Amino acid sequence: MPSKIEISHKTILFTIFFLIFLWFLIQIQEILSLVFVAFILMSAISPMADNLERFHVPRALSVLMIYVLLIALIAIAGNSIIPPLVVQTIRLGENFPALIKSILPSTTFDIQSITQQITPVGENLLKVTVGLFSNIVTLFTLFVISFYLILERKNLKSHLSVFMGDEAAKKVMTIWLKVEERLGAWVRGQVTLAFTIGLSTFFGLTLLGIPYTFPLAILAGLLEIVPIIGPIIAAIPAILVAFTISPLLALATAALYFIIQQVEANLVVPLVMRKAVGLPPLVTIIGLMIGGKLGGIGGAILAIPIFVTLETIIKEYFALKSKS
Repeated sequence: MPSKIEISHKTILFTIFFLIFLWFLIQIQEILSLVFVAFILMSAISPMADNLERFHVPRALSVLMIYVLLIALIAIAGNSIIPPLVVQTIRLGENFPALIKSILPSTTFDIQSITQQITPVGENLLKVTVGLFSNIVTLFTLFVISFYLILERKNLKSHLSVFMGDEAAKKVMTIWLKVEERLGAWVRGQVTLAFTIGLSTFFGLTLLGIPYTFPLAILAGLLEIVPIIGPIIAAIPAILVAFTISPLLALATAALYFIIQQVEANLVVPLVMRKAVGLPPLVTIIGLMIGGKLGGIGGAILAIPIFVTLETIIKEYFALKSKS
């Protein structure tokens, strides 16, 4: 006799409300992404604001001072780096077919097609940069949300206590502070590592006399976020360019990238990251791939912070549960 399956009204209502909640989250995903980015920014800036506050600088003024310094650094860096970066990238794109031809003289692929694909890179880079900073409203909103998150951070426990009680608020704050600590350390560590690798690569390539040092150094700094394969991908264009000048110079360039990465892995990373927020390389690569697949460039950028957040929440939740 076939068994009869009964579904209660509560189960049906729960399913309906759960689906509505998922639909609602999808509709506001851009807002949630903006708030999460603001939280990451807050996690990176908050310790600096705490240090300034120890010198009796009001918290609001501390945050504004950090914002002014941050915006000034971005403006100075952009004004100093973007113009030569664009010029050298365009030049590299224009000369790339000739470089490939000198390395592979018997090649049969369409050089003209490669030229058409690579030459606009410099112009597109400039357009992307201008477009990124042209959305003043979004950028302003991001800073405003981060500003209020930093200001209200000290009062968060009292706000939570009103809704969930002191004991639950204490547990939430424990998880919140741990997530904030890891995200802040991750952001500051990645920025420091990218800057260190980019600067080291720039000086190394300059000493070797390799052309196109700006785009190659920027590429090395940006790909530092991708473990193992990132440095390899960054090294390939530099070695190709050096090979067109001299095979010995190509070997020296490969040695330069190898030395930089060895110093970074054995000295810089332990020094910068210390009690690490770093994830296993395989997890990082898979996370970047999933994030890129689901959310494009933005998804790839946010993939690791999201994973760090979820990992910390789950770990701290079970740690607190085991203690209670």
